[in-house]
Amino acid sequence: MVSRIRSAPALCVFAFLFLTAGASVSLNAQQDAVSGPTASHAAPVALLPVTECEKLAAAEIGTAINEPTHITSAKTIADGKPAPYCEVKGYVEPAVQFEVHLPLKTWTQRYVQTGCGGLCGFLSLRIEKDEGCLPATNGEVAVASTDMGHEGSTDGSFGAQDYQLRIDFAYRGVHVTALAAKALIEKFYGRQPKYSYFAGCSDGGREALMEAERFPKDFNGITAGAPAMNFVTQNTFYHGWNALVNTGGDGKPILTADKLPTLHKAAIEQCDAVDGLKDGLISDPFACHVDPSKVECRVGQDLASCLTPAQVKVARELYTGAHDAAGNKLVLSGPLPGSELAWEGVFIQSATQKTLMSPTISTGALKNLVYVKNPQTGYTLENLKFDRDAFEATTKLHGLYDATDPDLGAFASGGGKLILWHGLADPHISPLNTIAYYKAMQLTMGTTAVDKFARLYLFPGGYHCSEGEGPFDVNLLGAMMAWVEKGKSPDGLIASHSAGGKKGKIDRTRSVYPYPYTTRYVGTGSIDDAKNFVRGEAKPVPDGLLNWMGASFYAPHYELWCTANGLEMTCKPDTPKQP
Repeated sequence: MVSRIRSAPALCVFAFLFLTAGASVSLNAQQDAVSGPTASHAAPVALLPVTECEKLAAAEIGTAINEPTHITSAKTIADGKPAPYCEVKGYVEPAVQFEVHLPLKTWTQRYVQTGCGGLCGFLSLRIEKDEGCLPATNGEVAVASTDMGHEGSTDGSFGAQDYQLRIDFAYRGVHVTALAAKALIEKFYGRQPKYSYFAGCSDGGREALMEAERFPKDFNGITAGAPAMNFVTQNTFYHGWNALVNTGGDGKPILTADKLPTLHKAAIEQCDAVDGLKDGLISDPFACHVDPSKVECRVGQDLASCLTPAQVKVARELYTGAHDAAGNKLVLSGPLPGSELAWEGVFIQSATQKTLMSPTISTGALKNLVYVKNPQTGYTLENLKFDRDAFEATTKLHGLYDATDPDLGAFASGGGKLILWHGLADPHISPLNTIAYYKAMQLTMGTTAVDKFARLYLFPGGYHCSEGEGPFDVNLLGAMMAWVEKGKSPDGLIASHSAGGKKGKIDRTRSVYPYPYTTRYVGTGSIDDAKNFVRGEAKPVPDGLLNWMGASFYAPHYELWCTANGLEMTCKPDTPKQP
């Protein structure tokens, strides 16, 4: 069988800026600046399969993984979108299910593995932030995903069934899926992928960092969005606090969704101009403290247009985040100013909602996942205490679930590249977590070393992983491919916002620069056009905002490597990073 296609497809077309203060060029010029292969970084050649798709059903790949692995199906999807592909499904024992899509005619030697959100339990082959990336949108990459060892558990109940499922969810599932997918790629095309990428957000962002920290040779490039790196405290104290402070003595919510527009308007009025430009976005939420009492109801005021004293108190506690009686922080912060409209459905209930994310996930994590021995039957969220003793008891498995090791030396020395990204209006995970991690990387490895392989992007008005009031559609996968394959560092991007979602008409674009740099308006032209913005001054988050009880979690080599036998688990600390 012929194994080569004559033409080599172009690399991703994406908005890209050179990090030069004062530079401003058109969107097309920015795209042209990175299109086409360079002399030292040729575009990968497209390959055809060397075997039939259906024959992969009998493929033996367990030896490549060193784990018992089973292929359950392999079939041709002739009408697959965006191009025909071979669909392979299987699992690594005991129950790490995976699905791999292998292009039949268009594979350009690239592999992309996708992460999943929440507590996983499902397969998601949707690539995060690939807008305009031609290899992805044209079906030129092999793609795979995993359910991380369990199915459909939104309450963490898998953690009470078998502790191996905890380990598979924590870090093993993603790794063995990468090995399985690469083994299938080699069987199908006769060679391993030339470039391997991981793209994930939320828990997928945690999974991404787990790979960089524990298995640094799995991927050449990793994009980690809104990473739930502080998994334990995020899913206990953060969400638990947000659920409890908004529950009245009668068991009913105090602050309701109909009041969020009023609170959000107050936040915009108090914080929008802090960055020097009134554009309806809060670009520097760290420099502004929202005072909810500004919209507290006055005598005779229509209650629909203001907050009651009890609602004002709740809003203050939400912004502050979980803390003990002395004010010591159990999490880095609550949701930041500008995120108010996205609180609905997470920890603020509308009139039609029956369940909320925060109490569901925090109760499930506390009952089934975070403790070495699960609590007695009858445990409820109200049993969670907000003090140092509870913090220490609850975080004993930090070394299993969390992904906060700032020493990525092994990943960087192998040529790996990392893009961290976070929406500043994220209601689920405070961007301060990601900023704290990036700073820990700089302190551990040195700023110069980090600058060679990592970038952090913050998006004003961006919600959790997608959507929001600010420009948050961006081709991070394309930026990563250009960095890995061409050596072009992503020193600036262009993000867009569409009215009515991604399929709507673009109504705003904005230049975005790596943290700690800001974006500065040139003073003329539309504030909805990226060409009128340049790189602004560096403005790091004050160190004081990064102090909390878990600050020591951002330390090298804290990981626990565990084995399980039913409901017993043995963990070894400080094991060197795996090859």
